[in-house]
Amino acid sequence: MRVAFDSDGIELVGDLRVPDSAGPFAAVALTGPFTGVKEQVVATYAERLTAAGLVTLAFDHRGFGESGGRRQHEDSQGKLADLRAAVGFLAARAEVDPARLGLVGVCLGGGYAVKAAAVDPRVRAVAGIAGAYNSPAAFAEGMGIETYRAALRGMLDRYDEFLPAVALSGEAAMPGDEPYAYYGTDRSASPHWRNEVTRGSLHSLMTLDVLGAADLLRATPLLVVHGVEDAFCSPDLAKALSERTPGPAEIRWLDTTVHIDLYDVEPYVGQAAEATVEFLGKHL
Repeated sequence: MRVAFDSDGIELVGDLRVPDSAGPFAAVALTGPFTGVKEQVVATYAERLTAAGLVTLAFDHRGFGESGGRRQHEDSQGKLADLRAAVGFLAARAEVDPARLGLVGVCLGGGYAVKAAAVDPRVRAVAGIAGAYNSPAAFAEGMGIETYRAALRGMLDRYDEFLPAVALSGEAAMPGDEPYAYYGTDRSASPHWRNEVTRGSLHSLMTLDVLGAADLLRATPLLVVHGVEDAFCSPDLAKALSERTPGPAEIRWLDTTVHIDLYDVEPYVGQAAEATVEFLGKHL
């Protein structure tokens, strides 16, 4: 069912899926890839999790899809506020057991789910699938500090400008064949997705520290599901997150080398969903 709820005075629009059996149920909010909307990747996983007996909330973050807020702008703190609001919305629903709440994130959403779970005691478990566990320190080390700072400066100087989200050639936030194979084709068809994003959004991505949140997950079980190779979301950072987390942590490596396989390709989506259902069944 279509639902709406408030986050910092901004209306967020989502799809609430409820199992057909009698509740109350454990529930999860889902957060997805950079620029993604609720009809895309999060819908694919929400349908599978609901079929397994979970209430799911797939929603558009502020600025994207049908939700309010500054258009096509990645607001890291705003997205974390949206997840807090989503957890609160689920906790208040009659269909939901408020003591059994979790977060599931895919791609960039995996990082946001981890950061949100680390500081929200209402969240009992968190799962990241093909997650982006960003680390500014790792970025700076890999690029060199001067190159990293120069990249940030360029993003700040043109902060409000737009560029394509994906493109086969030329400049884009997510350039190249692989992102285009999903977002530039019918695979991602949604009337609410737009192929543009602010340059300031890239600054948000490059300064988002997910890895540092691992230290706060001592009381929050973590599942990491990741492809053995991934050109867009580092397997090394996925491994580092799992190893750094002081609480219960599981990592499942899937035999795929293509990041977007975990968006909509079998058997990988099925394997990821099955692992997530098993994990949430133990901890929620």
